[in-house]
Amino acid sequence: MVEVKKKKVESFESLLRRFHKKLQQSGLILQTKKIRYFERPKSKTKIKREALRRIEIKSERDYLRKIGKLKEEVIPGKRSFMK
Repeated sequence: MVEVKKKKVESFESLLRRFHKKLQQSGLILQTKKIRYFERPKSKTKIKREALRRIEIKSERDYLRKIGKLKEEVIPGKRSFMK
């Protein structure tokens, strides 16, 4: 916990600046960001399953494009995508 006491002739802005500086130096902000955005590492089986699913979807798209059921649209200024 970071505590800052106001000095007699200190303005609110300088008090806030001192508080923010102490907070940065304590490392509390960094620690809370690490906790907030933490993701558990995926298991190997889940990673493999997702990779297989991506390969399956890609092969389906390639097949549909090959037989003519899926056409490639090109929009100026954008990347091409399948529809």
